[in-house]
Amino acid sequence: MPRRKGKVDIPGPRIPAIAQGVAFYVRPVAFARALRRRYGPDFRIDLPPFGETAYLSDPDSIKAVFTGGDAFRAGEANWVLRPILGDHSVLLLDGDEHLAQRRMLLPPFHGDAVRAYADTVREITAENVATWPRREPFGVRRHMQRITLEVIMRAVIGVSAPDRLDTLRGLLKRLVAISDLDVIMFAVFPHFGDGKIARRFPPYSVRDQVHAFLDEEIDARRARAEPGSDVLSLLVAARDDDGRALSNEELRDEIITLLVAGHETTATALGWAFERLSRNPRVLARLYEEIDAGESDDYVEAVCRETLRVRPVIQDVMRRVKEDVEVNGHRIERGAMAMPAIMLAHVDAATYEDPDEFEPERFLDAKPGTYTWLPFGGGTRRCIGAAFALMEMKTVLKTALQQVQLATTRSPGERPRIKHVTLVPHKGARIAVENRRLATSTATVPPHGRPIRLARGDTRRQQPTRTR
Repeated sequence: MPRRKGKVDIPGPRIPAIAQGVAFYVRPVAFARALRRRYGPDFRIDLPPFGETAYLSDPDSIKAVFTGGDAFRAGEANWVLRPILGDHSVLLLDGDEHLAQRRMLLPPFHGDAVRAYADTVREITAENVATWPRREPFGVRRHMQRITLEVIMRAVIGVSAPDRLDTLRGLLKRLVAISDLDVIMFAVFPHFGDGKIARRFPPYSVRDQVHAFLDEEIDARRARAEPGSDVLSLLVAARDDDGRALSNEELRDEIITLLVAGHETTATALGWAFERLSRNPRVLARLYEEIDAGESDDYVEAVCRETLRVRPVIQDVMRRVKEDVEVNGHRIERGAMAMPAIMLAHVDAATYEDPDEFEPERFLDAKPGTYTWLPFGGGTRRCIGAAFALMEMKTVLKTALQQVQLATTRSPGERPRIKHVTLVPHKGARIAVENRRLATSTATVPPHGRPIRLARGDTRRQQPTRTR
């Protein structure tokens, strides 16, 4: 844990740090937006255990951080994740070491390599959608978690044997189910997991079991004459400019990083997509038109991008300031934190017209801005799995909506609540569906109770709405 905590010369609240921390972690979006209204796009907050923090949503400030090189260190800022991810995780490395590791990890997550996994995602989604209740409200986020976990097991780790899948499924479910208390324990006692006594306690014990399982898979890949097509096999075969391969420990840490960073985040983004579609019948109707026509993925991609804008899974990204810097006229001392504020940048009225409205059309004829659309971070730290995540979101949405008719509802939108570092729907993204072949018109779900289907010709509740 870094000891020196620098100062931030930007106006901000004067209430005690503990009160700021409670407000930020209990109602993160509401608190950040209230501070922006009072202090402007950039302000100072004091967040235990990180200290004074420059919370930045001005595009020029965000650009300064993302292009500031080694002066802004993400690895040091993510120290709290070290006991879970391991010393070699790309999220915890900085400087040349980070860039070298990143270059070795990138090939499986671009172009044809990503598109090759779409059939696997489609098959897993179809299997899961078949288990959804019909005409009965349910939380869809937990189903998205099952889908994304299965994708990681089959496409990323490449496990196919039923017995091995069952073993891995149980281990990973336990690993990703760590509680907020576990995260706090990691932060307060970062070296506790290195001791023998820790092996008796979850999540350290399950972490060690996952390590052992992955070591077996890595050794099996090394023994193969030809590499497989899964991400793990491609990483085992990867070499740097000097011909060096990743060690078992490095591979293990990166696979766990992909699991932690890619499972919960993509599942949550998909949950938000269904939640937003269920409250915006005009958007849903247009999406069904594109899916039925089967000629383009433009609108489904716009829906995914707009979901990630209006309901980003990560509210901000952290950087530890290595040296005294000036950002957009603000002085930030060495040891302080700089946080590009993803959520605040996404609802800036200077960038987005009607920023709180769900309008995928805004991304049909315009590319997202480099420093104004930030669901995957930015700069050299931009999420390696961004293309994979977008492919997975598009494939899951299309496959699910080909099978079921999503009901719309007039109930209020679900608010974001914080879980670990992600913003999840506070009711689990509750939706209702019926079999697509049986649906004759847009269905609606009352705010409470069972879903209903409108009779043909009844348009009273089918008028397009703009629900925040």
